[in-house]
Amino acid sequence: MKLTTEEQDMLDGKYGKAAQKSMEILTTLGEIFDAECMIDVYGVQIAGVSYANLGEAGLEFLSEMAEDGKVRVLTTLNPAGMDRENWQALGIDKEFAKNQNRAIDAFAKMGIITTCSCTPYLIGNSPHFGQHIAWAESSAVCYSNSVIGARTNREGGPSALASAITGKTPKYGYHLDKNRHGEVLIKVNAPVKGTDEFGVLGKIIGDKLVEIGKKIPYITGIPNATVEELKSFCASIATYGGTALFHMQEITPEYNEYPKPSNITFEINQEDLDKTRKELIDGDIEIDFVSIGCPHASIHEIEKIASLLKGKNVKKEFWITTARPTKRIADEVGYSKIIEDAGAKFAADTCCVVAPIKGRFKGIMVDSAKACYYGRAKNKFKVKIGSVEDCVKEAIK
Repeated sequence: MKLTTEEQDMLDGKYGKAAQKSMEILTTLGEIFDAECMIDVYGVQIAGVSYANLGEAGLEFLSEMAEDGKVRVLTTLNPAGMDRENWQALGIDKEFAKNQNRAIDAFAKMGIITTCSCTPYLIGNSPHFGQHIAWAESSAVCYSNSVIGARTNREGGPSALASAITGKTPKYGYHLDKNRHGEVLIKVNAPVKGTDEFGVLGKIIGDKLVEIGKKIPYITGIPNATVEELKSFCASIATYGGTALFHMQEITPEYNEYPKPSNITFEINQEDLDKTRKELIDGDIEIDFVSIGCPHASIHEIEKIASLLKGKNVKKEFWITTARPTKRIADEVGYSKIIEDAGAKFAADTCCVVAPIKGRFKGIMVDSAKACYYGRAKNKFKVKIGSVEDCVKEAIK
């Protein structure tokens, strides 16, 4: 790789051990993928934050990097394993809480903003079209590439941290025009509305992409989509298909930048949506946990939940997972009080995917196809997908 003088100095250790280790990680990555050079990144989002994923080995790596490492660009974190302010009310073990705080403190020592969210684009880590970034969380990567038109590969935790400390990333993959073209044309021939239906659509397309061995779909037939629907779709298609970029006609900013694919085409009809929805419902199950906010709930979604819960009482454990800054806005306008008076709980800066909740519940109801996947695979729950309205009804019945 061609390195600038500054980059070579980092590699030579002139900027400290953490910068040297970071540049070693990035140059190795660049050489693997035949990158010609490094590029500057505008911002970073780091995954691998929950102590349940890090463990002591990961925490040791973070502690070593924090000895002299400082980030050069705005950097935020993926959800942690608990709400740092509300972990006891959510039933988190004291020892886990202690270790999770050790991890967050190590990130903070490096100058990282310790807001922990899978929707960094909603809380200030907001690139614009064409900017290069280094993000790690799969749904956020998909959203930034597709909906915003920023440019990032899906980074691992160490490579994202390395980019934060150096302000650099190797120029390969989705940073290059030649790798952002649609590869398969998908025609949606049925109405799709709501976060749950967009999640179901994402699963169908993701499964199909894995089957045919393609990565970038070009999607037609969706007349409009909200931010909330798109973030749900991104989470689902990334979970089931490993997709980091899609184009959606008349919706995403690059849909007209590249030729529409024509050599591989498949269609999605109402029966496909119905069949896949059934795959995300484990029959007649006992629901004892309801969760909304995978990816993290927006202020619009929290307002909707508050309106549905006003004057009611929940009968089941009900979490609304969101970023701490979004929760504070909800506090200011009174949504939080309505929701908490109803008996529901906020789980800020964490979620049902990374929190240590395996074995605590039998069946979970969500509006997220991604949460269904991890509910089954990681936590061994029975799952049921439904709309936000369905989830609230389940919580209060």
